[in-house]
Amino acid sequence: MEQTAYHNPVLLQETVDGLAIKENGIYVDVTFGGGGHSKEILKRLGPKGRLYAFDQDQDALSNVIQDDRFVLINENFRFIKRFLRFHGVRKVDGILGDFGVSSHQFDVAERGFSTRFEADLDMRMDQKGTLSAYDVINEYDEQQLRAMFLLYGELRSAPKLARAIVEARTNTAIKTSVQLKEALAPFLPQHREHKVLAQIYQSIRIEVNQELEVLKEFLMQTMELLEEEGRISLISYHSLEDRLVKRFIRSGLFEGEPEKDFYGNVSVPFKKVGRLIVPTAQEIKINNRARSAKLRIAKRIIQA
Repeated sequence: MEQTAYHNPVLLQETVDGLAIKENGIYVDVTFGGGGHSKEILKRLGPKGRLYAFDQDQDALSNVIQDDRFVLINENFRFIKRFLRFHGVRKVDGILGDFGVSSHQFDVAERGFSTRFEADLDMRMDQKGTLSAYDVINEYDEQQLRAMFLLYGELRSAPKLARAIVEARTNTAIKTSVQLKEALAPFLPQHREHKVLAQIYQSIRIEVNQELEVLKEFLMQTMELLEEEGRISLISYHSLEDRLVKRFIRSGLFEGEPEKDFYGNVSVPFKKVGRLIVPTAQEIKINNRARSAKLRIAKRIIQA
């Protein structure tokens, strides 16, 4: 497995294998990061192949690959169709997504993604973004905070966590990760402190970056972008993401069921390829952050 100081690509071979690369095809890596998956795609492309990559994080620009077949687009992948069209691309043969936070984002203390460091509350994947974790924690009302912890962290203690934050910030703003942890200390069970704190951080991060809305917008665009038999190869890291991906692959929807025609047939945009893939024990040993990864692969079906 290729490792970089920036980010260790998860399920590298399996994810790129899932794209069934055509030598002269056009592919998109919507989560460039350290470039691990992109480099593997480029290895398999011929001289006429093309790879477009997206990453909204300014830090990822330092990893740009010097290759005439490669273009890095410094934008959120929710705008995939718009920016591919800007580059003259209307159809592609495959799209890869490795969602979640990169190792680099976790390891740079001042980005505020990790529970390990004292840092200002930030958590913006796009450093130009206007909403930060500080804004969420200090400006959201109790009801908004409660809904966030319940929906995005699936925390039963959501009402207590929301009330504790509102009470703590009446005296002084909650500016740092340490202040946030102190405010929530009574609701962090000693034997499960790390797990609960991770769920709290996940909730805030999803809210700050609109992660589920972004994922939905992206998935809907893949239907129009992919050639027939084109592939999506997508890695999720928590149940909320994986549920959306799984449901979309199955029905092309995020809720409800697809409509049946007069004869009772259902038209769906994708066909699942293979089974759910998870990392081996060996990969998890090398890269612990791979432990919750789930890879789903599907191909585009265009019915006459």
